[in-house]
Amino acid sequence: MTSPETVIWLQERTTLGILSPEVLNAIAQIIESQVVSAETTLVNEGTSPEALYLLVKGQLESETTNKNNPALACGFLPGAVIHLQELLLDELTPCSITTVTECNLWVVPAAKFRALVSQYPEIAQAFSRRLAQELAQVTSALTYEQERSVALRPYLVTKAQRGIVGTSRYAVRLREQIREAASDRESVEIFGEPGLEKDNIAALIHYGSPRRREPIIKVNCGILQTSGADLFGRAGGKPGLLEWLGEGTLVLNNIQELPSELLPLLAQLLRNNTYTPATRPGEPAAQARISKARILMVAEKALPSIERCVGHSIKVPPLRVRKADIQAQVQYYISLYVRARGIAKPQVTPESLRRLQSYDFPGNLKELKNLVERAIVQAGKARELTEEIFWPAQSKKKQFRVNLLNVYPDLRRFLRSPWWPDRLNYGFTVVVFALMIGVLFLGPQTRDRNFALNLFWAWWWPFFLFLFPFLGRIWCSVCPFMIYGEITQKLSLMLFPRQLKRWPREQAEKWGGWFVFGLFTLIFLWEELWHLENTAYLSACLLLLITAGAMIFSTIFERRFWCRYLCPIGGMNGLFAKLSMTELRAQQGICSASCTTYQCYKGGPPKGEGMETNGCPLYSHPAQLEDNRDCVLCMTCLKACPHRSVEFNLRPPGIELWTTHVPRSYEVALLLLLLGGVYLHRLPELQTWLGLEIDLTQFWPHLGLSLLALIIPVAIPFLGYGLIQVSYRLTNYIQRSQGKVQNRVKPRPFVELAYGYLPLVLGGNLAHYLRLGLGEGGRILPITLATFGLNGEQLPILVAHPAVIAFLQGFTLIFSVLLAIVLTQKIARQPMRSPLALRSAQSLFWQHLGAIGLGASMWVLIISQ
Repeated sequence: MTSPETVIWLQERTTLGILSPEVLNAIAQIIESQVVSAETTLVNEGTSPEALYLLVKGQLESETTNKNNPALACGFLPGAVIHLQELLLDELTPCSITTVTECNLWVVPAAKFRALVSQYPEIAQAFSRRLAQELAQVTSALTYEQERSVALRPYLVTKAQRGIVGTSRYAVRLREQIREAASDRESVEIFGEPGLEKDNIAALIHYGSPRRREPIIKVNCGILQTSGADLFGRAGGKPGLLEWLGEGTLVLNNIQELPSELLPLLAQLLRNNTYTPATRPGEPAAQARISKARILMVAEKALPSIERCVGHSIKVPPLRVRKADIQAQVQYYISLYVRARGIAKPQVTPESLRRLQSYDFPGNLKELKNLVERAIVQAGKARELTEEIFWPAQSKKKQFRVNLLNVYPDLRRFLRSPWWPDRLNYGFTVVVFALMIGVLFLGPQTRDRNFALNLFWAWWWPFFLFLFPFLGRIWCSVCPFMIYGEITQKLSLMLFPRQLKRWPREQAEKWGGWFVFGLFTLIFLWEELWHLENTAYLSACLLLLITAGAMIFSTIFERRFWCRYLCPIGGMNGLFAKLSMTELRAQQGICSASCTTYQCYKGGPPKGEGMETNGCPLYSHPAQLEDNRDCVLCMTCLKACPHRSVEFNLRPPGIELWTTHVPRSYEVALLLLLLGGVYLHRLPELQTWLGLEIDLTQFWPHLGLSLLALIIPVAIPFLGYGLIQVSYRLTNYIQRSQGKVQNRVKPRPFVELAYGYLPLVLGGNLAHYLRLGLGEGGRILPITLATFGLNGEQLPILVAHPAVIAFLQGFTLIFSVLLAIVLTQKIARQPMRSPLALRSAQSLFWQHLGAIGLGASMWVLIISQ
């Protein structure tokens, strides 16, 4: 079948026209004509192609079972070349082909076509070039869209959450302002109090505009680089968000947090829609570029520096001035919630609605929404939302608290920064601790000539005992014991990859506290019998033994098992931390309603403003903490939380001891041991006071007297509680015998009331160490020189007069006794001002007398001797 008309037809009507006339003539010579009737299957899907088909006349139709590529199902018209790609690439047919009408086909058998391709490589080359060109064009377009999608995806706003609800004049005016702003392309500043969903108003403006199909992104100004590279891009480098955005909308959220260096650049962008890409130092300034993006800014306050450059300014009214809209807002939030969960819609009682309208809602719409959803959850299957459901009694955990992170934003930024505590620990503490251990072993062995020994006994002990009422267990966040434990844990996992063991919580909760008690007893006896306060290498051995415990258990268990359950210093810190006037907690409502990842507890990648962390090292969830015992203030939860749920609260000191506290017998044992430790530390004074003449240079008499010093003071709290019980039973017996109604308050269990001695125990230990801190701590400069064999007698010293030390010790003891009495009344739920004040005071008289007696005996031993 060779004729000039055939070659011309192939050139003009088919995609084979890109071939040379010689090749087309060769193809024409092997063409076979074939007529196929209508409704005939020409090709089956998934088979090897039998021939190259050229449709001369008629109509073909294809079908495919590939649902991922519906474009394969299509029709063919005259001039179509079928199976060219499959024959060249040796592929299976992608679809079935059926004749719709009677078709006239030119057929080139597959074997002859492949032989022709071998004879004329031009065929494969020509179509390869064409396919490569098409592929390059498609790939370029696809790559650009993929890069754009990747760059914009973290910031995309997919839709507006809701419209403006309500009929008040404020709501009507707000809708008008949104419509005006949506009608043009000028920049908009949206400002108002927190919780007003200002970013949703920005989305309403975008999706109400003619360019609603363009992307809209929201960027938090607090994370922008000061160079502006992520927003404006770099000259000759990576494009910025403005370039990727094109004609879309950019929402700058929290504009008040924008770095001051970017304010002039933003003003330039708002004035003339131009921006200059960032350049590195030494590079020539880049050419200004034109931005087609629309700028919407969200802030809590209007910024005067850019106010003149803004086309529209919208002040969002707070909810307290829109009281008429509260009913509509409540109904709207109820409808959203019940529709999403498929539950029956409850009714709001008039009383609860009036109560809602009388409240000012400092958290605005966000607070109202959370309040409505919580009420529905608490109502359960109830048909009405009553006033009691909306306004339950305030939790004791939230009474009298002030969140310091809100009052001092700089404090939040510092605690979320790498400086706290990682850089401090691994850049300072880990080095200084090693140096101190070396000085303790190699330097002079007495406290008056070894600065490391002076720092340990005259600085560390009084400083952190004084710090407990203010910052609780904060020492544990910078403790060198666990820093070396964590280093050991990381190195061991690098050298021997394995899965660390999970915590045996049940056994640790049961026996860990008693282990701490026993270890602390041994430490007390070792300190007294071997004079650790004035023996440097033994003090170093004590520090190394505790560090070794942390390192050993860190190689076995995950996180800080030693720190939570077994460390003696940690046990003491956790006990005294209960008296702290600060606490780290989380808002239970936010945690239960908004959080699904529990990153503060488990750890995980960054989410929202939450950072990547390994989770709480003590496996504590801040929303479930009952007291400060298991919180080391490492701020891991603050860094990980994406919902700003974590709070660092100022509170009444020790409030948990009479509200949410759970007493533990091993804690009481440790408390009483620390009480005895005050007397053990003053053993020579105790012996003089009692008129004893025991030779303390002999080990066994020294050990016996030390044990008595630990045990005998403990008898006073037990004796006091026993007298309380006897008084209670005797009074009840007398009242029953006289036929009177029993109205005496039953005493609380001993493990609860014993915590009333906690201020006295802390005060007694602090009074003891004040002598070292104020009398020897100020000699650190000459002692430092003496450590290295130098004469530092001429260096200044700063020590308190003995009368001043005695005054401060006495004040500490008196104040501690008073606090112990008040705390005991609080724990017993018997405030002094109640109608039962006289009876309650009488019922606790013996414990108060015991506290006074212990305080008086400490006065004699610490001050008078």
